[in-house]
Amino acid sequence: MIFRRALIRLTLTYTIVQLVLFGAFALGVYAYVTGTFDFDAAIEDGESSLDVEQAFTNLRTGLIAGYALLVLFLPVSSYVMARGALAPVQRSYELQQHFVDAASHEFRTPLSVVQGELELALSRSRTAAEYRTAIATALAATEGLSQLTGDLLMLTRGNTHELEESFVAVSLNDLARTIVDSHTTETVRLSLIDDDPVAVYGSPELLRRAVSNLVDNALKFSGREGTVVLTVSSAGKFAELTVRDNGVGMTEAESARAFDRFWRAQKSRTTPGFGLGLPLVRQIVMAHHGQVSVESAVGVGTTVTLVFPVMLP
Repeated sequence: MIFRRALIRLTLTYTIVQLVLFGAFALGVYAYVTGTFDFDAAIEDGESSLDVEQAFTNLRTGLIAGYALLVLFLPVSSYVMARGALAPVQRSYELQQHFVDAASHEFRTPLSVVQGELELALSRSRTAAEYRTAIATALAATEGLSQLTGDLLMLTRGNTHELEESFVAVSLNDLARTIVDSHTTETVRLSLIDDDPVAVYGSPELLRRAVSNLVDNALKFSGREGTVVLTVSSAGKFAELTVRDNGVGMTEAESARAFDRFWRAQKSRTTPGFGLGLPLVRQIVMAHHGQVSVESAVGVGTTVTLVFPVMLP
């Protein structure tokens, strides 16, 4: 709505300015022609005053007709110009909105950790060691939150070069193992297969966030007695990480829209979430020059595969 109003105002401004300029130009041309015309010379050459007046009338008619055509076509050209002028501003605004959406979704977990640890520490008197443990846990979550903020800002700005300057060597094996250890579940069996050591260049926090989102989704839709398997492997110059579950699965149409921002399948509407997890996963993977794909079948389960360029020795 805000950009629609701005577009209308800018179109009107462009149209009025151009009409004023062309109108002034037409008046200037007519005044110049009529002011500099030599009537005496024309009469001496045998031209009658009626012919001269007819020529002036034709000129005036032509200028008026041309101006009328401009009145019809200038709003169209002004609209195109206004859209072009507002496009970078709108893109910047959308990137900011995307950051707010992603941040509100992704910051919930670390903030919950900080809040939980502090509330637990204040619930009753504790020993110095217990207070130190609570503070250390809250501090670790805060540090991860700070790193995630910076990475998300660079990510949503579309400045992959700046983001790449912060890349370090990341072991996908250690990353996957940490995620498996940090997810506790009593109803779903979560396991890891990582026979080959695999490392990539990237942001540890963003990669952890991407894989954690996949694991969270797999656990959420696996149901009781479900199975979720993380597999880390390498194939030539590429590293591959897959998250496979035997949950409810998706139809082909749902799989095609799985990475659309804010979109959620009908059967997932009753579960917590905003439809931002998988879109953020794709954005993170693309920032690491990787690819993401999903295969799913209703009643069979879902497999999401992340492929990255492997870190060469």
